[in-house]
Amino acid sequence: MKDEYSGRFNRLPDDFIKNRLEPPSGKADVVLDTDTYNEVDDQFALAYCMLAQEKMNVEAVYAAPFHNNRSKNAGDGMLKSYDEIFRVLEKLGVKNAVSVFKGSERFLSDASKPAGSPVVDDLIERAMNRKDNPLYVLAMGAPTNISSALLIEPGIREKIVVVWLGSQPLYWKQNREFNCRQDIVSSQVLYDSGVPFVDIPCKNTAEHLVTTVPELEKYLKGKSAIGDYLCEIVRSYGKDSPGWSKVIWDIAVPAYVINPEWVPAPLIRAPVLTGRLEYEMDDSRHYMRIAEHVFRDSVFGDLFDRLTAA
Repeated sequence: MKDEYSGRFNRLPDDFIKNRLEPPSGKADVVLDTDTYNEVDDQFALAYCMLAQEKMNVEAVYAAPFHNNRSKNAGDGMLKSYDEIFRVLEKLGVKNAVSVFKGSERFLSDASKPAGSPVVDDLIERAMNRKDNPLYVLAMGAPTNISSALLIEPGIREKIVVVWLGSQPLYWKQNREFNCRQDIVSSQVLYDSGVPFVDIPCKNTAEHLVTTVPELEKYLKGKSAIGDYLCEIVRSYGKDSPGWSKVIWDIAVPAYVINPEWVPAPLIRAPVLTGRLEYEMDDSRHYMRIAEHVFRDSVFGDLFDRLTAA
């Protein structure tokens, strides 16, 4: 089995990783790494984090690159996400309450050439200045920014816990999930680095987080500026047809921090992610967690309560 990038990192002790991967309790310090304009779910996740102040202290928000039909290239996607972050914060009435940074303008083609950016600089500085409790890096896009920081300063592994939505279950034939396949090199680095890591797959896990325009409008419309905005972007994004629904994937990430019982994630040995986006298992590898379910009703119930109160 080939784990191409793990040789770049000294392995952290298993007991240290398992301790770091104990589910969060109390109030967690977090940063968000988000391709916010990619579709419409990151906006929900960003709002969820900002409204869960008794559960998390949001220190910074990072714009991640993406490339699809809503962007010209990875850099354009990052800049559009950067602008969208401010739109969401403005709807929440907290536009200046948190630091926002621009991320990488490209994906990685080679692990020897990490993509420096203001996000990478801030994450390294913020992590290395910590003394006790870890910094939770809530990642909801291609992991370019995070893996670049790990490659530039491997010492941050001892200071952070990464919670990432960007994979498929281990039994899935191929891990061709959007966040993972956009930057295969960065995704491989994330699996191989040995950083304390909670992986939230999409198929049969985060995809439980389905809602509809009628449900959103019943519980959110007319209640707050952010609620109206979220209803508006989902309606404009989707199909006006019977039976249409939308998965709000990324709220699984803050949900794990707000209440880990809603996103059960057992410890496993980290798989190798191959260049074919297939998993190869190796029981000698470091530990990580991988979510196996999301309790949809609990997560949406909590989110709607917070958005209504906003």
